[in-house]
Amino acid sequence: MKNKIDLKNSIVDSMVLTGIGVACFYWVCESFMYFFLEPEANFIQYLLGPDTFQIWTRVLVLCLFALFGSHVQYTFGKRKAADDALRQSEEKYRTIIESIEEGYFETDLEGNLTFFSNPFCKILGFSRSQLIGMNTRQYTTPETAAKMKSITEKLRQSGVPEDVTDYDVIRPDGDKILLELSLSLLKGPGGRSKGFRGVLRDVSARKKTQEEKQKLEGQLQQAQKMESIGTLAGGIAHDFNNILMGIQGNASLMLLKIDSEHPNYEKIKNIETYVQNGTTLTKQLLGFARRGKYIVKATDINEIIDKSSSLFARTKKEVRVHTNLFKPIWTVEVDRGQLEQVLLNLYVNAWQAMPDGGDLYLKTENVVLDRSYVKPYKVEPGRYVKITISDTGVGIDKEAQKRIFEPFFTTKEMGRGTGLGLASVYGIIKSHEGYINVYSELNQGTTFTVYLPASEKEAAEDAEIDVVLFKGTGTILLIDDEKMILEVGCELLKELGFKVLSAMSGQEAIDVFQNNRDKIDMIIMDMIMPGMSGSETFDRLREIKPDVKILLSSGYSVDGQATKILRRGCDGFIQKPFNMNQLAEKIQKILPNRGNDIE
Repeated sequence: MKNKIDLKNSIVDSMVLTGIGVACFYWVCESFMYFFLEPEANFIQYLLGPDTFQIWTRVLVLCLFALFGSHVQYTFGKRKAADDALRQSEEKYRTIIESIEEGYFETDLEGNLTFFSNPFCKILGFSRSQLIGMNTRQYTTPETAAKMKSITEKLRQSGVPEDVTDYDVIRPDGDKILLELSLSLLKGPGGRSKGFRGVLRDVSARKKTQEEKQKLEGQLQQAQKMESIGTLAGGIAHDFNNILMGIQGNASLMLLKIDSEHPNYEKIKNIETYVQNGTTLTKQLLGFARRGKYIVKATDINEIIDKSSSLFARTKKEVRVHTNLFKPIWTVEVDRGQLEQVLLNLYVNAWQAMPDGGDLYLKTENVVLDRSYVKPYKVEPGRYVKITISDTGVGIDKEAQKRIFEPFFTTKEMGRGTGLGLASVYGIIKSHEGYINVYSELNQGTTFTVYLPASEKEAAEDAEIDVVLFKGTGTILLIDDEKMILEVGCELLKELGFKVLSAMSGQEAIDVFQNNRDKIDMIIMDMIMPGMSGSETFDRLREIKPDVKILLSSGYSVDGQATKILRRGCDGFIQKPFNMNQLAEKIQKILPNRGNDIE
């Protein structure tokens, strides 16, 4: 409203001022002219005119001059106001496009830049002087330039704005960035196309964040998948160990009845060998299932790597082994045998990837990992020992890397591998609360990186144990839900000189023990049973007789539930399948005064 009032006042003032000025000028000229034509006239006649007609003529001319002058002044004033408004509008427009993060630009129909904002220069990395007149094809990749040619042609035909989500630009320093582009047609007078205008957005950081998020999600899904497969593999290994226990037990009993000269002696010994081979297979499955820890001690990882790599280098001389072991390295609490299996599997994997020989690099270092780094792997942040195993082999393609830790997956030809080596490596590392990564490029080699949580304990020395075979006396309660295991176990215990009571469930075992608590010297109990679990059965038995000796037996290794039972005071653990000598050794440790040495 105020602007309208000011404009109206300006118009009125211009008419009055112009009219007065032109009138005065005309009146003075007319008076001077009359003065020279009629010198005898008086002053009043000079001023007003000689007669009424002349007076009205002057007044009319004065009005016409006043109107004409007012119109001229108004026209120039309006044009000036329009120019001022246009200039203010342009300044406002420029301020807006300069203040936004996106880069604005305009080009002609050939793609030559005709206008651009400062953010546009900043995004592309060019100076303003470099961009003046530059064609857009000069800073885009060839693929993007070809794509934009078809997009601009389509835009000229349809007039519908286009959005480009993958607009690749090469900066002056050679860096490639990813942009998003919104492009529309720029029209001139008469609606004819005169060029294009667009808005650029730098989405490189957002794209990188999305890729990292997708990577984390993929790692999490992979971890969940491996967890499910591990559970299945562990169950299969447990059941398979029970079957092997039946075979091993019967073989041990048969060997007791014959001497080495018997025609079937070697065949039975072969059966035992095959059982041990099957046990090795189930150990790998249990390793993958994260149920493969046995004896955990604080260990110097450098010592294990040094010894295992030296042995490997002597047997595979075509591979050059290079070690870079950090000292002092933090200790790790691991099952030494399982960790040696991990390293050996990784060494062999590297050797197989270098058929013509090559280099194997082993490195250790102390690292501290934060929560964001370890989140996808479901481990705790903190101090870790990092082990890096790199080779110069043929590498692994991306698809194979996604499945490399799955059991029974192998890239080797039929008959050359079980596909359990790296699967067991994965499971063993996870069972030690660590994690493993793989990075590989075809024909560039492969790097496996293992992270194991560091320990505050000092490295423990391995103690040597003398094993003495044992034949005892007394009564043992054997608990197992597998009839085959129960029958074989009873026979083995009887051959060792014990009286045997049996039960096929936890509840049955409780009933038998309550009725014979003073007769029973020891209990051998399966960990996994239907109904009452091994853990609950153990607690119930200890309630009846707190000092009763209990040996835990399972097709799983001493991990998870078994470890919890052992911590509550269980006297020992034996893994299926076991032979008579192994069983005798365990009983000897728990009941040292209940038998004699076997001659």
